Amino acid sequence: MHESEGIEIGLYTLGDLVADPFTGKTISVGQRMKEVLAAAKLADEAGLDIFGVGEHHRLDYAISSPPVVLASIAQMTERIKLTSATTVLSTIDPVRLFEDFATLDLLSDGRAEIIAGRGAFVESFPLFGYDTNDYDALFTENLDLLLKLNENERMTWDGQFRPSLRNAEIAPRPLQKELPVWVGVGGTPSSAARAGKLGAGMAMAILGGDPARFKPLVDVYHQAGIEAGHDVEDLKVGVTGHAYIAETTQQAKDEFYPYYSNYWSYVNGQRGMSSRKMARTDFEQLTAPETALFVGSPQQIVEKILHQYELFGHRRFMAQMDIGGLPFEKVVKSIELLATEVAPIVRKATRKDTVLTVIN
Repeated sequence: MHESEGIEIGLYTLGDLVADPFTGKTISVGQRMKEVLAAAKLADEAGLDIFGVGEHHRLDYAISSPPVVLASIAQMTERIKLTSATTVLSTIDPVRLFEDFATLDLLSDGRAEIIAGRGAFVESFPLFGYDTNDYDALFTENLDLLLKLNENERMTWDGQFRPSLRNAEIAPRPLQKELPVWVGVGGTPSSAARAGKLGAGMAMAILGGDPARFKPLVDVYHQAGIEAGHDVEDLKVGVTGHAYIAETTQQAKDEFYPYYSNYWSYVNGQRGMSSRKMARTDFEQLTAPETALFVGSPQQIVEKILHQYELFGHRRFMAQMDIGGLPFEKVVKSIELLATEVAPIVRKATRKDTVLTVIN
């Protein structure tokens, strides 16, 4: 989408396999995959701008190979951009990654993107033979190499972790001049500075709390990018977050609470933390109007997105809706409301020729 048309609105999924808190049943991996494809097709038909799939290497997630899933989605969609969300860059060969997404770009007529991150889990390190002590060094080297591969058809390169390249042919080349590469940033200024210095986009995961606490990251990102000689117009910020939309805010909270509580109980248990269910009073605080959890009526979601736009001036918002065992029919309704009642208003309000009304 051209910048004059306002910010991009889209979806992402991690394909988590979580038992429904009411039935205790978990859908099959095959069914989960079908639902991911159906959500992407619906998002494309409804006019959303971007669809992303995450990467995990665990039995409780359905997706370990984003480019394969996205290639399937490419064949059933026409215009929606397709991205990883995120690629665990520390434990993948950047050459293989580039080739996979360049192939996806050709298959999708130029719709492929990469969001590169470190990932929330570390199971891919022993799985692929990497040392978690090299966590940061691997990411730094692989990101540098990926960006160079994006620019050069032939490469000579030396690094610490991967075999050297000597006038290597990097094929195929994508349909786009270069693949758009974003760096997923959790909350550290050093990560924001690195993304800015490299001139990559910065995708911030803002899953709750006061979004204003992320404003310093955006400032660091822009400052580092400008100091490195990048045009400020090329320094793109994206926001990702959990979302659920219903006709009214009360309905949205009532419907989403059991699944959101279920999701965090499950994720915290995976991380060795307390897996107790979230209290409804805590959920009410997390969904308050001034917070970053996008649960509410279309108007409430519009106001939250525009409030963040005032803070960050971001170019993209991506929502994760299908968490905690949420039934697919509820995901579908939420996607439809995002596409028909939220996205048009947000795009209009964030067009470059529109003066944004400050929302208190």
